[in-house]
This record gives sequence, structure tokens and C-alpha cells, in this order.
Amino acid sequence: MTETIAKAHWRALDRDGEDTCRLVDAGQGWMLVGHARFRDGHGWAALDYVIRTDADWLTTSADITGDYAGETVGWHLARSGADWSLNDRLQPDLTGAEDIDLSFTPATNLMPLRRLPQVGRLTTCAAWLRLPGPLLSPLHQSYTRERGGLVLYEAEESDFKTHLKVDEHGFVTHYPGLWQAGDP
Repeated sequence: MTETIAKAHWRALDRDGEDTCRLVDAGQGWMLVGHARFRDGHGWAALDYVIRTDADWLTTSADITGDYAGETVGWHLARSGADWSLNDRLQPDLTGAEDIDLSFTPATNLMPLRRLPQVGRLTTCAAWLRLPGPLLSPLHQSYTRERGGLVLYEAEESDFKTHLKVDEHGFVTHYPGLWQAGDP
């Protein structure tokens, strides 16, 4: 039996687009079920995603389906121990990654944010999926909890740093320049 714990809706700030997501208690772990619709330099995208985690909020698998740049896509990522595969093909560069980071949605920040201690910092490595492609590579990230509901987010490979606003469920509510939460 599954139960929806929380919902999020974001509006893109850097392009036309939006994303909706549900956090679901799946019994032995969690699921994010989302729908991203956006336009980038390659055209319109309508992507649905399901991300599964274990009880400790570590990603176990992700499915991304839909249309991107006029093509139908269907990607299945799975983690087994330290190893990752994409559509059953081993991805050795991702060995040791704990999370999935889908570049087209803020939803995937949820997993490390749920593991972030009330005081302190969390460092993690994500399997970073970017479009077009999919392009997959490791993304070393850190999250540091600060005052006022802010979390300092840093991504090593992209040399990116910003302050995220986060709600009580762990969803990002403001991702400066990229995403703003709001009613659908």
C-alpha cells in the first residue's frame, strides 16, 4: 500500500516550464512521482519520472519516460550496491554514487535533503543525468543547513553554489534563478 506524504509544484524561472511531484511512502522506502513539462534549446519536453529510494533515502532506481526534442525517451537507471546501470548497461563512472540528480527538476534534491542532519553538512555523490542525451556523470554535492530555513548547496563539477529554501518535507521551495514553488 502506498500513501502520498507531500506534493510539490514548481514554476521554471529560466525558461518556459513547470514540474509537479508527489512524495509517496512505498512501505520499505519512498518514491517520487513527477511530471516535468518545459521548453529548452532543443524544443518542448514532456517527461515523467519515478524515483525509488530505500528507507534511508538512498536512490535505488529511476525511470524517465516521455518526449524530449521530438523523440520518445525511455530510460531506466538502477543502483545495485555501488554499481549503476542505464537500460541494463553498466555505468562504471557512476560507481559509488548514492543519489540520482535529474537536471530538469528540483525534485531530486529531496533525497540528500532528507538525510541532511538538523545541524551540519552532508556530502554525497549523485548520478547526474543531463539533456540532451542522456548524459550521465558523477556530481559531487554538499548541503549545509543554515538559519532561516536555508540550505547552502554546492556542486563541485559544475562549480555551482546557491542557497536553497526548503519546506518541512524536504522539497526545495526556492532555487534562485531556476525554480519557484507555488500552487499548480
